[in-house]
Order: sequence, then structure tokens, then C-alpha cells
Amino acid sequence: MKKILFIISTFFIVSCSSDDNRDNNQFLPPSSINYQINLNLPQFNPLKFPDGRIIDYSENGSIKGIIIYNINNTQYAAFELSDPNHSPSSCSTQKIDGLTSTCNCKDGNSYNIVTGQKTSGTGTGQFGLRRYNIRRNGNTLFITN
Repeated sequence: MKKILFIISTFFIVSCSSDDNRDNNQFLPPSSINYQINLNLPQFNPLKFPDGRIIDYSENGSIKGIIIYNINNTQYAAFELSDPNHSPSSCSTQKIDGLTSTCNCKDGNSYNIVTGQKTSGTGTGQFGLRRYNIRRNGNTLFITN
């Protein structure tokens, strides 16, 4: 009876555990973001206003950097700068034009920096941009995954 109880409890524990930070993307290695942005610093001034955006290439735990977009001063979007449908390489770093990020690889994948969804490209990429959690508390943005 103890064996059966042990097996059932082990099965229950294993089946109920999850890894919410995992996005099952074979192209992008796991990343660990725990990053703060002080909006009082001049380099982050665009993020004080709706429609403001920046690319942050600093050592923040991301793969290629982070795209940060101010939607309306209470909602922000933060995404990985590395194209999610390519292994990190020199061409997978994205460029921003308006609300679109585009990689420099031959397929020209493009993504919406508000939703993270793929908008165009000749590749068959199944992944949208890797989203990071972002919240504002006073003049500080907290970015985590």
C-alpha cells in the first residue's frame, strides 16, 4: 500500500509541476531576465511617453537585447531582440522601424512590437517574439521572465 501511495503521490507532483518560463522555442536558448529601468535616466526618456520605444542592448540577461515599447503609460511591451525563428546569429538581431521589428536574415521575418506576432517574412516561422513580463512602479520598469 505504501508503494502505491508513493507512486500516486510522485505522479501527482510531477504532473502538476510546470515551467511557466519555458516557451518551447528550439531556436532561442533559455534566458533569465531580472532587470530594472529607471525612467528618470535620460537614455530612457522615450519610455515616459505613449508610443515611445527603445532597444536596450545592455547586459540584462537577454540574448541580443530587449525591445521595450510604451503602449499608454500604464501598459508596456518587452520582447527579446533576437528573431525567435532563427538560432542567434549575426543576422538574427532585429531592427526597429515604427511598430515593426525585422531580422536581417534572408527570409526577412517581421514582427509587431506591441503584440509580438509575426507579420511577414518568407520563412515558415512558428514563433512570435519572446515576451518578457514588464510592469511599472512609479518611475521604475521591472522586466522579468
